[in-house]
Amino acid sequence: MGFFDHLQKGGAFSLQSKKPQIRKVVQTRSAPPSRSVSSPGPSRTPPAQVKARESASSRSVSRDRDPPSSSSKRRLGTPAQSRKRQTPELRLSSDDDASDTDASFEVRKRARTGDSAEPDPARRVRSLKAFADDGVRSLPMIHAAEITSIQKVGNFKPWLGEKPLPEILLQYPSASAKERYNLVVPRDDDDFRPLQDILHVVDIVSQNYIPDKEADAFNNESTGFVRRIRRAITQKSEAEFREAVAEYNKAVDELRRNGSIAKKLDSTSRLALPHVERILTQIYSRTVSPRVESLRQYENGTDNVYGELLPRFISTIFKETGLKSGQVFVDLGSGVGNVVLQAALEIGCESWGCEMMQNACDLAALQQTEFKSRCRLWGIAPGKTHLVRGDFLKEQSIIDVLKRADVILINNQAFTPQLNNELINHFLDMKEGCQIVSLKSFVPAGHKIQSRNLNSPINLLKVKQRNYWSDSVSWTDVGGTYFIATKDSSRLKAFAESME
Repeated sequence: MGFFDHLQKGGAFSLQSKKPQIRKVVQTRSAPPSRSVSSPGPSRTPPAQVKARESASSRSVSRDRDPPSSSSKRRLGTPAQSRKRQTPELRLSSDDDASDTDASFEVRKRARTGDSAEPDPARRVRSLKAFADDGVRSLPMIHAAEITSIQKVGNFKPWLGEKPLPEILLQYPSASAKERYNLVVPRDDDDFRPLQDILHVVDIVSQNYIPDKEADAFNNESTGFVRRIRRAITQKSEAEFREAVAEYNKAVDELRRNGSIAKKLDSTSRLALPHVERILTQIYSRTVSPRVESLRQYENGTDNVYGELLPRFISTIFKETGLKSGQVFVDLGSGVGNVVLQAALEIGCESWGCEMMQNACDLAALQQTEFKSRCRLWGIAPGKTHLVRGDFLKEQSIIDVLKRADVILINNQAFTPQLNNELINHFLDMKEGCQIVSLKSFVPAGHKIQSRNLNSPINLLKVKQRNYWSDSVSWTDVGGTYFIATKDSSRLKAFAESME
């Protein structure tokens, strides 16, 4: 499963019981213990991810079950029995793949990117090394086949029959070696689903790497590879499945060798959110999901509590702040590093995170290692990532990078008043124009600059309030508000001059 699937499943610890999904802008319940899209506190909240589900959406970040953007996202803190919602635009098939009718098979003609950040002409999406034609590259990555072999005995069973089936190899759009998959299915539908992961990869490749003149062979609604693979899964035909994957592998390899895929990527200035989510889901399902139990160890009533802002919400934040590839992003309380990796992948910027909880830091390190290999596998050049262990109020590297940061994310939903106050003092050293995104405003409603509060750091902030909708955070389905504070000294300067 992928981390978004985990969040969607909500099988991890429940921070609060969920209310029925209501598309309201105002959050009607008290803030849950949660942290930055990573975690709160000085490095605090790792994502409370639960078993990542491996469903049929294109994970779009991925969950190996349902994409993060899929409405099936279960948040941390959601009862496992709560119903799973599906994502309209990312869904490739029903969760159980029970039907092969045209109505049940929703094919995206082209990846939808409306919610992603605006195009960035300076962004170089393609990794030159990933396409170096000096032989097939073997990457230090975790193959899908390894996930199904390291899980508890009995979690998976052969897709067909009683005996294990031979492995199958899947080609990605780069010059890297193929990924190994076992043809097995999970006994628990919310666990990692190798067949659906293959389907999602083929779909994402067809939507984002194939030139228009070659696209019909991949996404034709009757004869395309995506359709054929899905039909083989539905009809439980191993022969047809292997044949379709083999032909897909050959087609992708030929397009890579003749330069068509490289040319397609070079004409791209940003990654579609489903593309980003699929890569992140794969990373999470291979590193965090098998060890998600360790994230349950946290102390209630402290800054160290789990809580996640989900990928589509994060993508919206990138768009609202205008984050670009040449800028610096910082996540204070980065948990297992989900948002740090998303910023580096989706935007291509220099991306930093700081977390103090040991278990989360260990998982973040595993994700970062897999991230590098997966980006190479997909042929993508991400921004540089830096994951720091420790208290973000004390780590010198974080103190230094905050001075040149362009966008800072602080999920202070569950921060103590003391921590919020300590953070405010750091705003003095941030550069003009720096944007600070938080779930709680650092500037009280109705605050005005006056002679008696002239020295307060919050006078440097110009704040705007925004709404987020349901399925944006891990602890509730209800929408709410968030704040973007921009450091702007002009008002304070004008007030000071008026007093002279």
